[in-house]
Amino acid sequence: MIDPKKIEQIARQVHESMPKGIREFGEDAEKKIRQVLQAQFSRMDLVNREEFDVQTQVLLRTREKLAVLEQRLAALEGKLTDAEKPQDPV
Repeated sequence: MIDPKKIEQIARQVHESMPKGIREFGEDAEKKIRQVLQAQFSRMDLVNREEFDVQTQVLLRTREKLAVLEQRLAALEGKLTDAEKPQDPV
């Protein structure tokens, strides 16, 4: 989930960018903006950067393991193919 401090910062920036007349509604407008942002972000099912980076590293390790397994499988298939070839009589 997104950091509540980021939501506060975004809400404050939106509030400050509003025309002065609207901004005079003050705290109520900022609270409403914060609530709307939190609701929308929670519906988006976002992840934070740290979690994203962890999952990226997991994916990289998984890809590396898959590459090694593919090489081993190819080597085993090669051996099997060689074993199945008819032997030349001497």
